[in-house]
Amino acid sequence: MNTITLDPARLDWSKGDGLLPAVIQHWLTGEVLMLGYMNAEALAATQHSGHVTFFSRSKQRLWTKGETSGHVLELKSVRMDCDADTLLVLAEPHGPTCHNGTSSCFGDKAVPPLGFLAELDALVAQRHAERPAGSYTTRLFEGGIRRMAQKVGEEGVETALAAVAQDDEALLGEAADLIYHLAVTLRARGLGLSDVSAVLAQRHAVRVAS
Repeated sequence: MNTITLDPARLDWSKGDGLLPAVIQHWLTGEVLMLGYMNAEALAATQHSGHVTFFSRSKQRLWTKGETSGHVLELKSVRMDCDADTLLVLAEPHGPTCHNGTSSCFGDKAVPPLGFLAELDALVAQRHAERPAGSYTTRLFEGGIRRMAQKVGEEGVETALAAVAQDDEALLGEAADLIYHLAVTLRARGLGLSDVSAVLAQRHAVRVAS
């Protein structure tokens, strides 16, 4: 079950003397951010405050990630494993998770290969909201939906031509341009790559079931 709240009574606290390992994962990219430990009080604090809170084994007290640095982990959902003795917490990091300044305590290369598409989608959404001066993405948004749609068409044609007449590097470059402009166009309509992914997943589920 994937939910924002989880009843502590459903969990098996006995195996770890009242502590359960909690794997923290980026809710969009799938990047594993860190591993911590929670007791029932830490889980309750996490669900109540919306900021991921652990039980510090070294300090012997509750510890909210980012309480000093400000780099909090915003709770998105929490689920238990099949044995009810491990937690998987999906969160949105505000700043680097690791004290070494990396996005993950396992280094900056812990993002799954397709995870950057979620980062791109989030960056495009941020550009749409903030419209920073000098940004190409800002210029696209301010140019209007027709200009964005035109760019998608142009990049689609260039991608098709590269597939037929150019090498792999050229094809990948054109495909990257196409996906970027498609992400911008979707965002202008209040949509994102995650919405496209949801449609693909739904179609897949229907085809598997049929």
